[in-house]
Amino acid sequence: MRRAFDIFVSAVCFCLSLPVIIFALLGVWLQDRRNPIYASWRIGKDEKPFRFYKIRTMIVDASKAGRHTTSSDDPNVTTLGRFLRRTKVDELLQFWTIIQGQMSLVGPRPNTPAVTKVYTPEERGVFKVKPGLTDFSSIVFSDLDTLMAGAADVNAAYDQTIRPWKSRLGLLYVANASLWLDLQLLALTGLNFINRPLALKGVVSILQRLNAPADLVHVAARQEPPAPSAPPGAHGANLSQMAHH
Repeated sequence: MRRAFDIFVSAVCFCLSLPVIIFALLGVWLQDRRNPIYASWRIGKDEKPFRFYKIRTMIVDASKAGRHTTSSDDPNVTTLGRFLRRTKVDELLQFWTIIQGQMSLVGPRPNTPAVTKVYTPEERGVFKVKPGLTDFSSIVFSDLDTLMAGAADVNAAYDQTIRPWKSRLGLLYVANASLWLDLQLLALTGLNFINRPLALKGVVSILQRLNAPADLVHVAARQEPPAPSAPPGAHGANLSQMAHH
């Protein structure tokens, strides 16, 4: 049922957004006459790697800098790329990946091998389901690039302040996955573009109904920047040792 839902909705969305995708790809290509599609490896269900595609928003070979995430002040992001990121147009190619079966509409967002190789055994529970186009963390941390702005070490900042909460939200989704929850998260993802405070209230309401821990609900409310924490299964660990570098 959920797979049929994924295919139907993704096929409709991909077809409807195809003119936007083509226009965006052309715009990116005109910038530097280079491949407008960004492809990289991500880790999916059962820890199987798959090719992940986005419309390129950065300069060519920006990935060589070794960053696992970006910030709003990242000089490698192009002017057009900032617009594509802000509107999420760069993500539209993932509808095709969902149709192919490597992703779902809703599920923990996929990460790179460099990030997942340091996951704790508990964190690896997110690999029990397919990664998704959106989930709790996609709404809660939709301003990720702004949160990372000004960080001396973006990878370390991500590991210490985003990854722990993102993983906990992912594990909560895995434990409660259902088509009904997917429908709610899809609706809140759309609402997030129109009224972010209301979307966050919706996320908080769902988390409370799922009896999520108070600290996770507090972070999801986003009344303040997320505090550093240890990843699931690594409580009490030295946070400075959680970074990739």
